[in-house]
Amino acid sequence: MKILTGNDLKTGAVIWWTGVSWSLDVNDSADVGEHGAALAAREEGARNVVGAYVVDGAKTEEGVRPAHIKERIRALGPTVRLDLTLKPSDPAAADWVI
Repeated sequence: MKILTGNDLKTGAVIWWTGVSWSLDVNDSADVGEHGAALAAREEGARNVVGAYVVDGAKTEEGVRPAHIKERIRALGPTVRLDLTLKPSDPAAADWVI
């Protein structure tokens, strides 16, 4: 599975391509297949995202999981204070990153 990520141009938030628009939740990610680079260029050109790029991911029981730890950290949020992550009430949130 290939997923597209980048940062919101206005807020800087990490966002994920859903197949139609962008979402803050990695679980909304759509498989972009071979079209990721073209989608990234189009979305950057439309100024919907900055720094868009394709990453490997996998569909698991918990949802979409980026293959690389860097992308899992970006998907979750700060690792130094779990109360500031996108899953603050999940006691196992840190386990998801590693």
